[in-house]
Amino acid sequence: MTPHDFNRRDLIKALGVAGSGWAGLATAQAPISLGFIYVGPKDDCGYNQSHAEAVAEVKKGPGAMLLFPTSFGYFDPHMLAVAAKNPNVRFAHCGGMWTEGKHPKNTASFFGYIAEGQHLNGVIAGHMTKSKKLGFIAAKPIPQVLRNINAFTMGARSVDPSITTTVIFTGEGSMAVKEAEATNSLADQGADVFTIHFDGPKVIVETAAKRGKFVCGYHASQAKLAPAAYLTGAEWNWLVPYKIVIDVARAGKPHPNFVRGGLKEGFVKTSAYGSMVGAPARKAADDVKALMLKDAFDTFKGGSAGLKDDTGKLVIPAGKAFKQTAPSLEGMNYLVEGVLGKA
Repeated sequence: MTPHDFNRRDLIKALGVAGSGWAGLATAQAPISLGFIYVGPKDDCGYNQSHAEAVAEVKKGPGAMLLFPTSFGYFDPHMLAVAAKNPNVRFAHCGGMWTEGKHPKNTASFFGYIAEGQHLNGVIAGHMTKSKKLGFIAAKPIPQVLRNINAFTMGARSVDPSITTTVIFTGEGSMAVKEAEATNSLADQGADVFTIHFDGPKVIVETAAKRGKFVCGYHASQAKLAPAAYLTGAEWNWLVPYKIVIDVARAGKPHPNFVRGGLKEGFVKTSAYGSMVGAPARKAADDVKALMLKDAFDTFKGGSAGLKDDTGKLVIPAGKAFKQTAPSLEGMNYLVEGVLGKA
């Protein structure tokens, strides 16, 4: 393993250790503190809660000299500046792009391919919608958000190509009034299944449920907020990358600077299906999920006719498919055909 990359083979080996829990690790070392920095309240039913749930498990095991900043957008320059002043401390940032030769070797980024979960959300939404109109509410059109919108839409359109997704970008990372307004606006336009890309999805989930609409969750399960409306969700399992980084540090091995994984590696997972999700929808999503777990399914592919964006431009040629690790997906700047709204 090189100090700058954590490839798939190394990842699977590390997961074998991580999956066995903390009991098998040496505990003779003196305890050292772990630090986790949230971007919001740990009970937000979303992004911060997904981290807090993993941290609760990490607390059961031994520590290492590590800091885990989870706040998107603060990798450069903020974390890098602090890391440069503290070369003996390891930093692992959620999101961000670590680059060899550019960033300090005591820094790293970890993230998951949660677009796989959003694709599965779309498959379920495609079966459950009656209006053929889906709603997606997000903060800003950054590449990761566009990737999720596209994956969700492609999942739904694999069920019925006539389905469309209308997206509203509020422009704010968190503003309850705008989130409620966007949800109500899309409901008024006929959207009957919603999904989200916000740190805290609570307002959107509850507002959609009050309007009698269905919801596919994001970050963590929001089923308890709206049990009659919650279909399924794309969730993070941060404990897996946490353990990978911690185990390597305790073993005295080079810092794994670029850590990524999807459903197969356990970085992401799906929420349990709501009781309203019928057998055909469950089977369709489960069949796709089984292929993903075998690394035998590509969400972003051209198919027989190629994939076009919302302006009609060909973005993926016929017969071409991109793996989740493809650089072109990291910088995605388009919305696919079937998405109504502008990036």
